[in-house]
Amino acid sequence: MGSQVLGDVPSELTEYIARIDEFIELEVTPLQKENDNERFFDHRREHSRTDWDRGGLPRDEWEDLLAECARRADKAGFFRFSLPKKYGGQNEESGRGSNLWMAVIREHLASKGLGLFNDLQNEHSVVGNFPDVIMVQHFGTEAQKKELIEGRLQRKVRITFGLTEPGHGSDATFMATKAVKQADGSYIINGGKMWQTGMHKATHCFIFARTSGKDGQAQGITCFVVPRHTPGVKVESYEWTLNMPTDHATVSLTNVHVPASTIIGPLDGGLAVAQAFVHENRIRQAASSLGAAVYCINESVAYAKRRQPFGKPLAANQAIQFPLVELATQVEMLRLLIRATATAMDKIPHVEVEHKLGDKVSMCNYWANRLCTEAADRAIQIHGGMGYSRHCQFEHIWRHHRRYRITEGSEEIQMRKVAGYMFGFMGPRKEVVGSKL
Repeated sequence: MGSQVLGDVPSELTEYIARIDEFIELEVTPLQKENDNERFFDHRREHSRTDWDRGGLPRDEWEDLLAECARRADKAGFFRFSLPKKYGGQNEESGRGSNLWMAVIREHLASKGLGLFNDLQNEHSVVGNFPDVIMVQHFGTEAQKKELIEGRLQRKVRITFGLTEPGHGSDATFMATKAVKQADGSYIINGGKMWQTGMHKATHCFIFARTSGKDGQAQGITCFVVPRHTPGVKVESYEWTLNMPTDHATVSLTNVHVPASTIIGPLDGGLAVAQAFVHENRIRQAASSLGAAVYCINESVAYAKRRQPFGKPLAANQAIQFPLVELATQVEMLRLLIRATATAMDKIPHVEVEHKLGDKVSMCNYWANRLCTEAADRAIQIHGGMGYSRHCQFEHIWRHHRRYRITEGSEEIQMRKVAGYMFGFMGPRKEVVGSKL
């Protein structure tokens, strides 16, 4: 099944993935084997990555290792692959860097299992993903692009994303954080945010706040780029999660005074900024979950053929075969949907994706995340006691990908979006259905 991950894709893409694999073998795998760095990936991984004496934050040695891997990938020309050419990427070259290419690459890397080349717990990969760059690229001023994008690529800038609040998650239009305009044109922000990932190393925060309108209205929310150490920005806690370490902060905002130049995108149109990266991120994340599911299935098939309880291979039992058959069937169908959706996304302007393909992206994402956790759970069951242990990767995969059924749009929210397209409450059929009611 693993050989089918690449499937029917352009030969140029297959050759590019072969180059990535060669780079991993020559540069990344040796780095992983140095100085007992395997401790970050074998059964010791959670303890080795987590600084329990600093509130569960990532250990510096762990993050330094990821940074060195990213530096090598950048030097080799892979890290910025998805970015436009002017930022050192390949997005403008005959399909390279496109959503299709990224989907195939992300699935391939995840199907190889856990390793320094692609550790999804940290959104780390030798082929990088840059949702913050996408936001600034599409909505930032020239000054913001220079400061934030160039700083990000030079590893001098790190931005957190502050949309979710302690009292509001999926219902973002009801956010309690408010920004009040002052006589000199500046703003004072009061409120709080939750699950601000990467806050321990952040230099800036995207803070979404209501600047006008009423609760429930999409219009009236504005995005501010707030420097991390602005007075009034305070980390209240880091929330311990199912998969440690944590860098997910709860942040309070008390009389945070910022100039109007910190606004990114249109005043009162901040939710459009938040949506800027959602679709590309979701299709890539779906591909990664698909790849992790493939890994779990492949490992289970190999183990079932080796293991011989009662004198015959475990694989001879239909109780083992049939659940894996169902998972494998779903993998094949989902792969087709992901790649068809990614291809369709590449054919239309970025701003039209939500209206024309939002439902397909949501289908891919919610089903891939669910499929991955189901595949990991089945792999644990088939491997028995070893599957439950941390000597196998399945528990790590389950714990991490279980998160994606909640974050960046819970599966219920994404299913609601699909329903909206089906019944004409949103999407391209909204006008047609509305005219008939």
